[in-house]
Amino acid sequence: MSERILSLAALTVLELSPPEMVEVAARAGYSHVGLRLVPATPEEHHFPLVADAALRAQTLQRLRDTGVRVLDVEILRLKPDTRVADFEAILAVGAECGASELLVAGNDPDEARLTDNFAALCDLSAPYGLHPHLEFMPWTDARDLPQAARIVNAAGRSNGCVLVDAFHFDRSASRLQDLAAMPAERLRYAQLCDVAGPRPDDMAEILRQARNERRFPGEGDCDLPGLLRTLPANIPLSLEIPTRQLLEQGVSALQRASMALEKTRQVLDRQSQSRQPLPQPI
Repeated sequence: MSERILSLAALTVLELSPPEMVEVAARAGYSHVGLRLVPATPEEHHFPLVADAALRAQTLQRLRDTGVRVLDVEILRLKPDTRVADFEAILAVGAECGASELLVAGNDPDEARLTDNFAALCDLSAPYGLHPHLEFMPWTDARDLPQAARIVNAAGRSNGCVLVDAFHFDRSASRLQDLAAMPAERLRYAQLCDVAGPRPDDMAEILRQARNERRFPGEGDCDLPGLLRTLPANIPLSLEIPTRQLLEQGVSALQRASMALEKTRQVLDRQSQSRQPLPQPI
C-alpha cells in the first residue's frame, strides 16, 4: 500500500507566503501543500498568487526544488451573484501548480442555483484536471454532510466531490452512517484536525474556533478513530489546524506544522495498530 498523502493546509500557517509555506512543508516532512489562491475573508492577509506572476514563479521554483507537490487549491465561494466563468483564471493557476483538488464553499441559500453553479464549476474545472469539493460548514448554505451530498449528487458530475473536514463534521452533527453511505469516488481527500469540548450553541463561537483555535489530532474530543475508519482507506489528508494561541505565543510556523504532522502520524499509527489481526495461538 502506498504511503498516505499528508498535506499542509494554508490555514495552519496562514502567515507564510506560498514559497515560505512550501519550504516549511518540506522541512517538516510533508509530501504536499494546499495553496490559498483566493482569501477566505476580506480581512485576511493574502498573497496574490493569481495576480502576481513573480510570486507564482517563485512558488513553482520552490515546489520543484523541494519535491513538494500541491494537493488542493482554495477557496472558491458560490454566491447568489457568482459568475462561474469568472473563476477560469484561478483554475488555470491551480492546474499550473499541479493541484488536482479544488475547495468550494456554498454561500447561496437557493439550493437549486447553488447546485447549478456547482455543476457549471465542475464542467469548467474538468479540462484543468481539477475536482471541485463542496465543503460543508455549519454556518454556510451547505451546512452538513447530507446537504452537501445532495447538492453534489444533484449536480451529477463525475469530478464533483464532497470535502469532509473533521471540525465541520463534528460541529455540524453529521453522522458516520451517512458518511459510510457515500460513494468512495466522491471523497478524494479530507481535512483533519481535532476540536475541544462540546458543540457551542453560538454559531459565532463555532466560526471563531474553526478559523483560530483547533486542536492537533488526538488532543481534542472528535471521534477521529470513527471518522478515519469510515473514510475511504488511505485517503489523502490535509492538516488544517489553525492554532492562533500558539502563534501569539511565538511558536514558529515550522514548529506548528511539525507538531501537526507528528500528532497526525501518532493517530494514524494507533488506527493502524487497532486494525491489525490478533496473533493466532501456536
